[in-house]
Amino acid sequence: MRLHLLALLAKEPAHGYELKQALEQIFGNAYPSPNIGQIYVTLGRLEKDGLIRSVDVEQSNRPNKKVYYCTAEGREALDEWADSPTEGPRVRDEFFMKLVLAPLTGIADRTVLINRQRRHYLAIMRDLVELAQQTDQDNRPAQLLIEGAMLHLQADLDWLERCQEDLA
Repeated sequence: MRLHLLALLAKEPAHGYELKQALEQIFGNAYPSPNIGQIYVTLGRLEKDGLIRSVDVEQSNRPNKKVYYCTAEGREALDEWADSPTEGPRVRDEFFMKLVLAPLTGIADRTVLINRQRRHYLAIMRDLVELAQQTDQDNRPAQLLIEGAMLHLQADLDWLERCQEDLA
């Protein structure tokens, strides 16, 4: 969440509720709506770390609001974020560890584990299909986020099939 908020602030100064609305507008219902409390806690940490600064803006009929700005240090952090690759495939997969170790100890059958995991993935896939249908087709970031999740899930389903062929 830190760098997501920082990226929005690099575009333009904003207060917490504007940042929440921007995330919701950009990603739609494809990305869980952030908790406003979490946003303000994160903004406080970013400010403490010198990546953003804030000014109080006076409002006539409401309490003052804090508007946050990205600092030069914040832009440097964003440059590093943009220039570094994101974590790739996970080698320490919790399900795979369960798949290999549980049958060794006699606490579970591999076929049962694979079938349970497959049902779980298929339920998530159904939810993603429904989410895609409910998402504004013009919101490309949201559509791409959902599509990416579906492709990762399909790869996981294919991998389960391979595990069943090789291990069960």
